[in-house]
Amino acid sequence: QLELVESGGGLVQPGGSLRLSCLASGFNFDYYAIGWFRQAPGKEREGVSCISSSDDSTIYEDSVKGRFTISRDNAKNMVYLQMNSLKPEDTAVYYCAAVARSRGCLIAALEYLYWGQGTQVTVPS
Repeated sequence: QLELVESGGGLVQPGGSLRLSCLASGFNFDYYAIGWFRQAPGKEREGVSCISSSDDSTIYEDSVKGRFTISRDNAKNMVYLQMNSLKPEDTAVYYCAAVARSRGCLIAALEYLYWGQGTQVTVPS
């Protein structure tokens, strides 16, 4: 059974850091692109970042460029999102998602078939 489980969320002061983790199981992780998405209350889900299956190419949404870093460890079936210089507007539930894709990745939610349950990140104003 394919499963994605996020962890690492929490409450952090502005300017602080968190590292989110996404543990995958039940599928051949090496062939899947992984994306991170977030959804704040009353807002639509938006793409944050993604990493390809093959060449570790990455994409970042403009508001997180230079602050967030996505990485993956195929040996551990893990994808990470290092979030630095956090801002109140980063407050949201963060989700990881997976799609079988041979090259590249997209940060478009409709692209992804499998989703985790989400982890809350709160940055108070």
